[in-house]
Amino acid sequence: MTQLVDKVAVAAAFGRAAGTYERFANLQRTCGNYLLEGLATRGANSVLDAGCGTGWYSRLWRERGSDVVALDISREMLEQCQQTDSAHRFLEGDIESIPLADEQVDLAWSNLAVQWCSDLRQGLSELYRVTKPGGCIAFTTLAAGSLPELHQAWREVDKRPHANQFLSVAEIEQACSSWRAALTCRTVSQQFPDVMSAMRSLKGVGATHLHEGRKNTLMTRGQLARLSEAWPKQEGLFSLSWQIIFGVIERD
Repeated sequence: MTQLVDKVAVAAAFGRAAGTYERFANLQRTCGNYLLEGLATRGANSVLDAGCGTGWYSRLWRERGSDVVALDISREMLEQCQQTDSAHRFLEGDIESIPLADEQVDLAWSNLAVQWCSDLRQGLSELYRVTKPGGCIAFTTLAAGSLPELHQAWREVDKRPHANQFLSVAEIEQACSSWRAALTCRTVSQQFPDVMSAMRSLKGVGATHLHEGRKNTLMTRGQLARLSEAWPKQEGLFSLSWQIIFGVIERD
């Protein structure tokens, strides 16, 4: 359940994307909206948005009347969140070491962020710790089996990894095993008109940042052409498929 994650590099990757993040964040909104459906009957006077990004869901919870604390590891993302006045408080920090006292919020919300934890259980434990008894932790994360199209296409170009291998569903279930948790796995697919559009969208979830720390290099025209040819298509469109875990943990 542990991964080698360079948190400085993750923060830097998202910092570079901060200015254009919301233009490419369709996957985040799709997943966040699915997660919201599972919380339709719940209210939350106070919310921690852990991995808030530019604050899309911080704003939503604030508009619903919640007192919102926005947390992100990227200073640039947090600055974007502040500029839109998306939350009441803003914290720069790591989900695995949240700078809050125990039992502070009714809902710990984390949408497509905990996949960047070195230890998923530690990250979820921190979310659990800062949640009040009777509240809940609601999260989405990426699971193994994501991006088969990308992996297949790159195998025809070179043998190096070009996207992360995420935790398996069983490993994610094990990380949640000490708590009352309900987990659902769903495949979310996106379609793009060309290979560059698909590749640009990956930056939104940081999927082009590799856990082991190898830097991505710019593609040559030849590599781009081969990648485009090898990419499996549906009706001429370039697909990206994600295995998404939707989780709700009850805080006892």
